[in-house]
Amino acid sequence: MSAIWAEGLTKHFDEVRAVDGIDLDIAPGAIFGFLGQNGSGKTTTIRMLTTLLRPTAGAARVDGLDILAEARAVRRRIGVALQEAGLDDIQTGRELLTLQARLFGLGGGVRRERVDELLAVVDLEDAADRAIGTYSGGMKRRLDLAAALVHRPTIIFLDEPTTGLDPVSREAIWRYVNRLSAEEGITVFLTTQYLEEADRLAHDLAIIDAGRIIARGSPAEMKASIGTDVVTVRVAAAAALDRAAEVCGAVPGVERVQVADGAAVVYVPDGARAVARIVLALDDAGIEVGDISISHPSLDDVFLQATGYHLQVEEPPAGEGGAA
Repeated sequence: MSAIWAEGLTKHFDEVRAVDGIDLDIAPGAIFGFLGQNGSGKTTTIRMLTTLLRPTAGAARVDGLDILAEARAVRRRIGVALQEAGLDDIQTGRELLTLQARLFGLGGGVRRERVDELLAVVDLEDAADRAIGTYSGGMKRRLDLAAALVHRPTIIFLDEPTTGLDPVSREAIWRYVNRLSAEEGITVFLTTQYLEEADRLAHDLAIIDAGRIIARGSPAEMKASIGTDVVTVRVAAAAALDRAAEVCGAVPGVERVQVADGAAVVYVPDGARAVARIVLALDDAGIEVGDISISHPSLDDVFLQATGYHLQVEEPPAGEGGAA
């Protein structure tokens, strides 16, 4: 049985097709990455799967339960940490986790044991009895993750869990997510706009754009699908970029060229050999090269090929993230 399954899942807001008929089949215990730009449909999808938003069309099952007919049972099986944590700044971390445990019916002894266990897991033991309002952004994200795990869910949904965090806090969250999958067998549905996060964590990955899944596979499979090296060419005069792309496309061995973010992105099987040919061809055409680089395929290249543009990360305003 799939941990999460969906067919034709759709959500329209008037004329806006936020989610436009997506299919999902996620294995138990997997970390599934949902990669896309802000506004691509990631959060709308997660809200439907967690029963917070009613689909316009389509069907979905979470842990074998229909998200419409068995919504209450779905909510007891899952943990959810949304992008904007609903934390009470007056409570302490321990009080928040204790309240969450009470709401899920955990008895006194079991409740205290579970709260202490989670405070240790997310490394908040020393801050457990401080007001949440004194926590940094990274500490709040870790507490929110702990709150989503109080009742030992089989599936957890994490919506942009590390947006705005510094690298140390982000790394800490990544460790926790890996542990959930590897040690506890929890299925993780992770939405993200970070390429490195998707590459590091996801066993299975889907790229969503304009409400549709446009690429699917493991990160390794996706990168292998490019099948070439990537040569990025920037020219000295911006007005010459389109002409430079044409010249690069005519170089023997070049499979295709895309223009994105002020550069010609050239896909060629042997980038090291092709660089000299590309530079000579541009020189013969009277086009001055500003910069040229070679790389093996990355998820950024996969995203560019699938969507026609590079993924632009949109961070929250200063002060909303924070250190660990």
